[in-house]
Amino acid sequence: MSLIPSWFSGRRSNVFDPFSVDLWDYFKDFPSTSLSTNFRENSAFVNTRIDWKETPEAHVLKADLPGLKKEEVKVEVEDDRVLQISGERRVEKEEKSDTWHRVERSSGKFLRRFRLPENARMDQVKASMENGVLTITVPKAEEKKPEMKSIEISG
Repeated sequence: MSLIPSWFSGRRSNVFDPFSVDLWDYFKDFPSTSLSTNFRENSAFVNTRIDWKETPEAHVLKADLPGLKKEEVKVEVEDDRVLQISGERRVEKEEKSDTWHRVERSSGKFLRRFRLPENARMDQVKASMENGVLTITVPKAEEKKPEMKSIEISG
């Protein structure tokens, strides 16, 4: 998600994400050629969309990854609170006897990176995948409340 206008990403958000690796489809408005069609067919999966919400207890990220198994997806934590999600859907093997009429399902690699706030407990990140939806939960550190200490006034 980023503050890039909707004509670039299709969705506008008020969250600035400098580590998002969103690719803009340069060819989407061009007349159909084999190059632009090929790029479009393979770019959709590269533009994996991820929702990020913050609850009182955690940061929760959800990614739609239809058709992928959990073994084909990597969730990694880097220094400085950077969460990286990556994976790849390989092109289906072609049999010589097959005749393809249309190829609309996307394939290729994707990589998304998010810098999480200082309250993120990066040592307690959990990830699960169910029905093609990857859910990553990053618990938040308890908010340290300032202590008030009474000072006796002398004199």
